[in-house]
Amino acid sequence: MKKYLIVGLGNIGEEYKNTRHNIGFKVVDFLASQHTTTFSTQRLGDLAEVKHKGRTFILLKPSTYMNLSGKAIRYWLEKENIPIENLLVITDDLNLPFGTIRIKSKGSDGGHNGLKDTQAQLNSINYARLRFGISNDFAKGKQVDYVLGEWSDEENTALPERLEKCAQAVLSFGLSGINITMNTFNNK
Repeated sequence: MKKYLIVGLGNIGEEYKNTRHNIGFKVVDFLASQHTTTFSTQRLGDLAEVKHKGRTFILLKPSTYMNLSGKAIRYWLEKENIPIENLLVITDDLNLPFGTIRIKSKGSDGGHNGLKDTQAQLNSINYARLRFGISNDFAKGKQVDYVLGEWSDEENTALPERLEKCAQAVLSFGLSGINITMNTFNNK
């Protein structure tokens, strides 16, 4: 059975739960709930397992805080013997309009500290990522407040449909591969 490591980036703690920066956690939580599985606390993070059409998706929410996510990712790739091409990291992106999905097979960290640490820990930029647009609707100098701020009412209303789309993209990544997934879900 092919295994995939699906990592939702975020920060642990109740104060971060509904913030824009925690969209990665929100996506893997949504996927776990759709498959009636729950997370358990393990080394360096919370894990859940989803089996779907002959594939095993190991969902990870690192407990290392965003800026040190790579340590948990490297540990679980090695522990579960998952090749880097079966890794998908889910993160927020200020450069995309709210709810826009952008999937790439590799790339730079784009200034995102969670991706920066992942790149350093894996010594590679060749891993898939799903970026979820949170827009950049903030005043100059207020980026941290915006990213760590909670969703607006309008965003909260739109989130369930967007989370569903992300969950479909994650399953597509495992079933159809990165290229078909990019063609199907990018900018949708």
